[in-house]
Amino acid sequence: MLIKLAKFSVKHRRMMVGFWVLLVVALGAISSSVGTNFATEFELPASESNDVQKLLEANSSDRAGYSGQIVFASQDGVTTDKVKSTMAAFFAEVTKLDGVNIASPFETPGQIDPTGKTAFAVIDISIRSQQEMIDLSEKIQDLETKFTVDGLQIEYGGEIFAAFELPESEAYGLLAAIIILVIAFGSVLAMGLPIGTAILGLGVGVSTVSIASQLVSMPDFTTSLVAMIGLGVGIDYALFIVTRYRECLADGLSVEDSVVEAVDTSGRAVIFAGITVIISLLGLFVMGLAFARGLAIGAVIGVLFMIVASITFLPALLAMVKHRVDTTTRAALVALIAFVSCAFVALLQHNLQIFFAGIIATVVIMVLSFVIKPLRQPIKHRAKKAKELTFWYRWSRFIQRRPWTAAISATAVLLVLSAPLASIRLGFGDTGNDPEESTVRKAYDLIAAGFGPGFNGPLYITVQGETAGQPEKLQAFVDTISATEGVAYAQAVPASVDGSLSLVIAYPKTAPQDEATYDLVKFLRSDVVPATGVDAKVGGFTAAGSDFATALGSRMPYLFIGVLSLSFLLLMAVFRSLLVPLKAVIMNLLSIGAAYGVLVAVFQWGWGISLIGIGKAGPIESWAPMMLFAIVFGLSMDYEVFLLSRVKEEYDRTGDNATAVADGLTATARVITAAALIMVFVFGAFVLGWDRDLKLFGLGLAVAVFIDATIVRMVLVPATMELLGDRNWWLPEWINKLLPKIDVEGHHHPHS
Repeated sequence: MLIKLAKFSVKHRRMMVGFWVLLVVALGAISSSVGTNFATEFELPASESNDVQKLLEANSSDRAGYSGQIVFASQDGVTTDKVKSTMAAFFAEVTKLDGVNIASPFETPGQIDPTGKTAFAVIDISIRSQQEMIDLSEKIQDLETKFTVDGLQIEYGGEIFAAFELPESEAYGLLAAIIILVIAFGSVLAMGLPIGTAILGLGVGVSTVSIASQLVSMPDFTTSLVAMIGLGVGIDYALFIVTRYRECLADGLSVEDSVVEAVDTSGRAVIFAGITVIISLLGLFVMGLAFARGLAIGAVIGVLFMIVASITFLPALLAMVKHRVDTTTRAALVALIAFVSCAFVALLQHNLQIFFAGIIATVVIMVLSFVIKPLRQPIKHRAKKAKELTFWYRWSRFIQRRPWTAAISATAVLLVLSAPLASIRLGFGDTGNDPEESTVRKAYDLIAAGFGPGFNGPLYITVQGETAGQPEKLQAFVDTISATEGVAYAQAVPASVDGSLSLVIAYPKTAPQDEATYDLVKFLRSDVVPATGVDAKVGGFTAAGSDFATALGSRMPYLFIGVLSLSFLLLMAVFRSLLVPLKAVIMNLLSIGAAYGVLVAVFQWGWGISLIGIGKAGPIESWAPMMLFAIVFGLSMDYEVFLLSRVKEEYDRTGDNATAVADGLTATARVITAAALIMVFVFGAFVLGWDRDLKLFGLGLAVAVFIDATIVRMVLVPATMELLGDRNWWLPEWINKLLPKIDVEGHHHPHS
């Protein structure tokens, strides 16, 4: 089937390219006309905080949504007539907004600090979409311009006002990919083919996901995830096919035969590598969370289009460029340098004019090449070394001569890097991690200085039964909560018209992200509340973070077992081996564990945390291990499939395991290294942003890919395959009969 598809793409290359161009334009137009319906819905799992949420929704809906603070400070005091009248008028205007409730510090005790110089009003809004919340926060801040007093500082805190901005990671990743591919290929045109394929596939994928958001619930950042994964796998898949095409041309095959073999060998590896990524992403369904399902569906759509583009659109392009894939003129190189330089400066300066100047310069240089003959001269390639003289062949033989040393050393390094994982603490960071110039960080610091850090994350304790309707008993309960070690202050407020529900707001002494705060939640639930005999439940944003972390942690084993089992079965069918897929699963777990360990050491323990622009240590974001596993496992299996499919191909041809490993590593190491470097730069760019979540996510992905492509793929795999010898390809006959026949090596020609 792949042979027929490749021949069709070659024969009808212009039609195939035209079809893809029309497809991206049509889907883009449809997406623009129907619009998108992305909405981030972090639903709470079954838990005590979820019970609190439901009670408040039924009895006091304005306290069941999101909360925040309007924090204000004045050296002259916040209770002066001028400040008091100004802020009261401001609060009155804010209250007029739909679904907004304000607890003013002038009417609620405990919200003015002991010095009288700092105060905060609590804002509660009913549950609404992410975009509605953004619009509301902007309206509130716009109202402030009508109410100004000399020396009065007003800041906004809490999740209502928390901004979210993605860094230009995709752009930085593309520039890095261009540079890496040019160095790896030695050809501007060969570089452009994977980049062009990935961009086109990404355009189709993102438009399709945008349309799908009308039918399936997807978070706001789904397209960003699709772009990140899509660019990575799209460039990787095209890279492997282009590399095989060039090898075939070098071996003397015709253009059509080279395209057919590239698709029938590397194209097969692309399909099965893509299937492993999809399996890994679909594993997110077992987490039982709507936002995880939405992300999985979006990412799967992106990967599917990258696979299809790689085996249809790319072969058509290869048939069009023919032997020119290896030719680079002086003009092309100079134009590329001009474009990349201008694009990089434009990104740093956030100046589109510089970017367009780079495009104009590129066009001018290419036009001049038709007039100035020296610009059309091709750049000479370095003489190709014999296979036995290449670095990677010598490296594989070096490892094979010392397999035990290499295997033990690599495993030891991975285990040491994984060691911090034993102390991982899941949770959520707070706004104290935001940039110092942001309003939420200023609000956080003002509250922390005036009241204590715990006032940034109050606990909501619902009270039912006879205690809720009897002021004396309710106050006694409040006093008990206030006297609890770790609680700075507690107060009761009505939560229902009929008095059947009361709400106690308790402020911890420690910051929302601190471990002591999570311990306080557990202590209140397990000891303090039961001892009072009161029908009370502890909830609120901080408690919900603890419950969310516990729920995700309990479901992670299902994700691991499901993805690992399916991947093992698929690899066993592909490579007709029991030990190869078992080793692949174990090694990928080691590389992911090492990445987790690095994250714990940096973000939780605080090792070198200032180097990446974060002020303090905190928990590992609850969603991060889940997302990192799904993405990294899929990507690492990509490299495993590409490497082992080539090794298996050589083994089937020669019957010599040691030679097959050396030749397979030699043929794929350079391209795997280039692909991994691209991934590291794409993911590493997220560390340049200011958001702690993105820094954590980007560093985790970058470290995992780096470890996988170096320690695992280039040391551990060849060492263990050398130790196992022909046993690598052993499979009990009864299992062999049960498994479907899957040919991932294709029908290759013998290499010269």
